[in-house]
Amino acid sequence: MVAASAVEETAPVGPVAQGPFKNQMLLIETDLAPRALLASLLAIEATLGRVRGRRWGPRLIDCDIVLYGADRVAEPDLAIPHPELPHRDFWLRELAELGVTPPM
Repeated sequence: MVAASAVEETAPVGPVAQGPFKNQMLLIETDLAPRALLASLLAIEATLGRVRGRRWGPRLIDCDIVLYGADRVAEPDLAIPHPELPHRDFWLRELAELGVTPPM
């Protein structure tokens, strides 16, 4: 881990009524390719007890790959930069806090 943003509480995004979320962005260095990194993040979620249910529904943890350097990935279950990046102001604030300029 290179750096971490502050933890920010935000309102949920999406159509399901639920409480606020705690968000934090980490800047990491990794030798893992994007697909392997995604597999590792999903394993962390499962270890912490996440059970995938309704999209944008309540969840214990959600790990996203927002950026991967300047790389772009366009696969059915992996898109980098994250397609919601321009719509999530808290991600943009957290990236700015980490000194990262997103490719928009």
